[in-house]
Amino acid sequence: MAVDELQAIIQRCQILEEADFKGEDFNLFQVAGQKCLEDGHAAQLLEVIQNEKNKVIIKNMGWNLISPLVRCIFMYKQEDDKREQCLRILDQLAQLCNPKELFLGLLEQIEQSSGEQVCQTVMLLLQPLQTVLLKLQNKKAYSVGLSLAMIMNQLTPLPVPYTKQQIQEDKLGLCQCCNAVLDFAKPFVNEVVKNMEKSSECNDMELKEELIKFCMKSLKYPLLTAQLEQLEGIEEHPFRHFATEIIDILWNIGELLPLVFVHHKSKSPQWEDQEFADIERKNSAESLACLSYLIFAQHLGVECFPVVFSPSYLLLCNMTHIEVLLKRTEESVLSKGLDLFESCLLRMEDNSLLHHYLEFRNFINVPQDLVKIMTLCPMEHMGKKSLNILQLFIDKFDTEGKYTLLRCLLKTSNHAGVEGYIIKNIKDQIHLALTKEYDNIWFTGHHLISLLDLVLSLPEGAETDLLQNSDRIMASLNLLRYIVIKDCESDNQTGVWTTLGKIEQNFLKPLRVGLNMSRAHYEAEIKNKKENRKEAHSSNTVCSVTVSGEKMPAMTTGMQLQVLHSALFTFDLIESVLARVEELIEVKTKAVMDENS
Repeated sequence: MAVDELQAIIQRCQILEEADFKGEDFNLFQVAGQKCLEDGHAAQLLEVIQNEKNKVIIKNMGWNLISPLVRCIFMYKQEDDKREQCLRILDQLAQLCNPKELFLGLLEQIEQSSGEQVCQTVMLLLQPLQTVLLKLQNKKAYSVGLSLAMIMNQLTPLPVPYTKQQIQEDKLGLCQCCNAVLDFAKPFVNEVVKNMEKSSECNDMELKEELIKFCMKSLKYPLLTAQLEQLEGIEEHPFRHFATEIIDILWNIGELLPLVFVHHKSKSPQWEDQEFADIERKNSAESLACLSYLIFAQHLGVECFPVVFSPSYLLLCNMTHIEVLLKRTEESVLSKGLDLFESCLLRMEDNSLLHHYLEFRNFINVPQDLVKIMTLCPMEHMGKKSLNILQLFIDKFDTEGKYTLLRCLLKTSNHAGVEGYIIKNIKDQIHLALTKEYDNIWFTGHHLISLLDLVLSLPEGAETDLLQNSDRIMASLNLLRYIVIKDCESDNQTGVWTTLGKIEQNFLKPLRVGLNMSRAHYEAEIKNKKENRKEAHSSNTVCSVTVSGEKMPAMTTGMQLQVLHSALFTFDLIESVLARVEELIEVKTKAVMDENS
């Protein structure tokens, strides 16, 4: 019945001129064709389409069959003959239909796809879409750009497989789909390259710009969040292959070096709304950061680069990208920022980075971002890696650079553990200054005294929370002990001996008072807990404890006593080092006085 209806419409239209086709004819053709497909008469519909007499009809009306055709293809199983017939119909429509109408019909199907069917729909329609685009004469660049943008927009909401198992399973088909999109883009890349070879300037700038936009979107998704390390058991990593091909496209169209080093600005839309402009800028920054990661951390396409750039220049070029990546919180992106930073630093020799680089804002921002990761990131391995990279960064600077950076970090880190670590670095630099033959003006004399004013101080004087600041205080005391032992009062290279009164007034005396107050407070708490414990029916009485405004898990009295005794032990440690420092100062001062008398 459906085939008869279709034949009747075809016969009626065969005698009409192309200009005489009416809206009613289009509707009747679509309904009859759809019914043929749904009733399983794909073979008969294929015959109608292949009939040379129906060429004009199919050219004008065939695109209306795209929607029911796609539905039927997904309805049949892979090995079903009817599915194969539907695929042949799709191929014939791509060859015969009006390119403009079919182009819109194909894009509409891609746009309407969702969830698990997105990748299937895209992969199904890429070949006919490519065929149609290659036929277009007018607005070809615009249509290619629209197609690529539509495809990427549909793919972007899909989760990117990250683990080895997820990549191998490729549940939604994203890995396969991304690489299929590359095959779709190849003829358009070749067209741009061919035009570039004919002329020193590319005549088809519009098509080139659309390809750049596609590459930038691909760098943002899926590559920014994709796992790109080589994985054992996966011969060809789909995302590494995708990344390599994206870099090849940029190289072939002459845009790789400008994007990496000149921060090329493609013709991005001029948004009147500032919010849209900010989003565009952020997306572009993340794409460029991902590109730098691929080249300098994963070494994809690195063979394209002339070996003329100094390691310090490469670091300078990448610091903006590193900062962008470290601002993100996802492990997949954060790890790329750390890897890129580490890769740039490992190219450099220690003490080779000039202090002038700290005049660039991101040379201060990036180590501060590392500190945030160290102190706030819940992933322990990320914190440890950030610490190692921070040390690597410090080691690369010349002496003045180390001095400036350590001083800045000491002022801004706001974390006792980090401050303790920075102070240990300062101690190491003082050791080098006192043991090397050449003069080091930055970690001796008045520069060092200025730095020690920051190191040998208590944030709130005697009322400072000694427990919370114990790491910093211990590091400060160890530094002072080292100086008192190593630097003779007669040499006074560090300048400490002339400012001893100030150090005692601002640091040692308030610390002694603070220790006595803290010890008395905690001993009183222990006494109270023990008395309450006796009064209670059971030692397992549970109560809540609040620390820094946050409620901690419920603790028994026994657990609380453990915590309090641990605090007293910390005070004992601080007091033992403090006593040793005071003893050393007294001994050395007395010895000098005896010599003078």
